[in-house]
Amino acid sequence: MDAPTTTSADSGSGGGGGWFTPRKAPPAGATTDQETPSEGRKVTPIRPVGRPERISDDHAESVPAQSAAPAAEVAPAPQYASAAGTPPQQPGPHATARPHAAQHGQGPSPAHPPHSAPPAQAQAPTAPRAETTPRPVPAPEASPDARLIRRTLEEVGPDADKVTSYFYALLFVRHPELRPLFPASMDTQRDRLLKALLTAAEHADNKSVLVPYLKNLGRGHRKYGTQPEHYPAVGECLIGALTRYATTTWDQETEAAWVRTYTTISQVMIDAAAADELRAPAWWYGEVVSHDLRTSDIAVVTVRPDQPYPFLAGQYTSLETPWWPRIWRHYSFASAPRSDGLLSFHVKAVPAGWVSNALVHRARPGDVIRLGPPSGSMTVDHSSDSGLLCLGGGTGIAPIKALVEDVAEHGRRRPVEVFYGARTDHDLYDIDTMLRLQQTHPWLAVRPIVDQQAHLQLPDAVREYGPWNEYDAYLSGPPGMIRNGLDALRDIGIPVDRIRHDSVEELVATGN
Repeated sequence: MDAPTTTSADSGSGGGGGWFTPRKAPPAGATTDQETPSEGRKVTPIRPVGRPERISDDHAESVPAQSAAPAAEVAPAPQYASAAGTPPQQPGPHATARPHAAQHGQGPSPAHPPHSAPPAQAQAPTAPRAETTPRPVPAPEASPDARLIRRTLEEVGPDADKVTSYFYALLFVRHPELRPLFPASMDTQRDRLLKALLTAAEHADNKSVLVPYLKNLGRGHRKYGTQPEHYPAVGECLIGALTRYATTTWDQETEAAWVRTYTTISQVMIDAAAADELRAPAWWYGEVVSHDLRTSDIAVVTVRPDQPYPFLAGQYTSLETPWWPRIWRHYSFASAPRSDGLLSFHVKAVPAGWVSNALVHRARPGDVIRLGPPSGSMTVDHSSDSGLLCLGGGTGIAPIKALVEDVAEHGRRRPVEVFYGARTDHDLYDIDTMLRLQQTHPWLAVRPIVDQQAHLQLPDAVREYGPWNEYDAYLSGPPGMIRNGLDALRDIGIPVDRIRHDSVEELVATGN
């Protein structure tokens, strides 16, 4: 299924230099496809960020920790809430993974040899059992830097599109060497990079959420070719765009708060990428070995990675096709890890979906695609005896199937209830596979829910069964289904920390 897209906060390759160091003026007549920026007010230089200034987790988490806060990888897709948007959710086995969203990938073309570093073996996460009655934690007061940052975001929120355009114009005029690292058409990138930066900045007080979120982003950005020296260029242009549009709230104190916050954000990501480089490649090549067209717009694509690819059932990865370089989309693994090492994905072609249409209608056995690292927290806690309540809609059945296989492989007879939602019988493209699994495993129940027949939405159908007190819930499917499913599960008393899913908002854009 289409899984969430990871947020990116990097820029590209090439521009070295420190923070806000003087740059040569752009050549006369230089133009971009966006608003041409003026240099604007000069800002105070600070030390460059980079690998030499490594910081420990404790240092990284010393960002003022004052507020509590959603996945992509991970935290949920960043959306403007003012200008920045939906906060990253608490990552971990019971949370949405998230992030979710900059698609300006880069890295060597398939003609270049892959990274030779062997990947580390993935280990199943262990999740602490949720307390029956969580003790309320009073919301701490926001730090001074957080208050200044949120004040800026409130002011620039109504001009979010202009801020985005100006940010990219600054980036490409001041650092033209970075432009080739973005997709040829910026329609696929647009405001994702800036949203990622603003979302991270807005939630800088959330150290327990923000640091894992940023580490995941830093690791994921390796496939784009991001280097430590690229972060200052992005930070410089971020400050430049905010300076131009936060005309009433911007002052030296606010600027200093943004510089401090961005410096910490970028350093956490740089350190995470450096650590990941020691144990895993930046990407894998995968040869398409089978292409099963289940319906006119859904295909099951199976690939053989060029080297071992460790992942967990319920996770997802990013895919890039040779037909659309530097455009990555996220898809969930459709099976638990297999002994033959093959990876399967369920892909639905969506209107104007570059990657999804290429995978469904163009890919054939023998084609080679690229895979980013695995991510996501919608995994099974095998130390628990709780049952699994799984809601899968459309191609969202792919990771649900993987979870069922994972439970079966661990030999635990824990109950698994699968609600497979679809609009029509035709959309139940994988129902035969799920029913075969039900016949094999007596602890598994599969309940197809077809809207047009039952006149009942999938979340509503779940309310009619139960009780679900002893179950951990898993949601996978279209954003609307996930939102409605969350409401339904809360209504029937399932604690939020026992509901797991990856992304909501950014799922709207995945697969494009």
